[in-house]
Amino acid sequence: MPDAEHEALRDLSRARETARDARHRARQQVRKLLLRLGIEEPSGPKAWSQRYWAWLRAVQLEQPLQQVVLVDAIETVDAGTARLKRLEQQLKQASTVGRHAPLIEALQSLRGVGIITAVTLVAELGDLGRFVTPRPLMAYLGLVPSEHSSGASQRRGRITKAGNSHVRHVLVQAAWHYRHAPKLTAALAKRQAGQPEAVTDVAWRAQERLHTRYRALAGRKGRQKAVIAVARELAGFIWALARAHAEQQGTDVPQTADAEVAA
Repeated sequence: MPDAEHEALRDLSRARETARDARHRARQQVRKLLLRLGIEEPSGPKAWSQRYWAWLRAVQLEQPLQQVVLVDAIETVDAGTARLKRLEQQLKQASTVGRHAPLIEALQSLRGVGIITAVTLVAELGDLGRFVTPRPLMAYLGLVPSEHSSGASQRRGRITKAGNSHVRHVLVQAAWHYRHAPKLTAALAKRQAGQPEAVTDVAWRAQERLHTRYRALAGRKGRQKAVIAVARELAGFIWALARAHAEQQGTDVPQTADAEVAA
């Protein structure tokens, strides 16, 4: 069971997710209203960029009442953006204090794992030491294939999606970064600064292994299935990195096989 500090961090993380989803729905309402009224969006600017916002605020509808609806919808998006920024700022501040701060910082050594993803992982997964190997963690996240077996017949289907959906979502988003060749970018080097060699070694092995895995699967099974497979193995590297971090901190960890073997 999470303690009060852990539960508070999880509540804040989920509040941020709720705000993100609410803003997404508000944006969709604006675009659906324009579509229903036959207003074509400009093809040049990216949706919700500054140029898009400039065009959107200049839209004038024939019916005054519909103009009121459009302005109200735009204000809802504005309010949702302000709410999301406020919660993200609070989340970033919370990530630097408390007993979870060192692990949150260490997890950002992985490619594709920024501060929001790292906080989500820590807030939702809790003590990774309770998973003796990475396989139970992968199952907990619903990233393992479903199985329909009868006698000697074995059939495997899509992933179960039976576990923690919050972590599964951020892992899939992070997994897309491994389609690129292994590289220590300036941003990643900055996040890894001050981390022990054991942690950065796990992060580099993750880049090499997961990029190779993506390349091997994308051509045969498609990019989406390849990313799901990468997300599953990324969970194993997260387990390994948390274990390496715990060893550096002098925390007891289970003596098990390497994450790459177990994955």
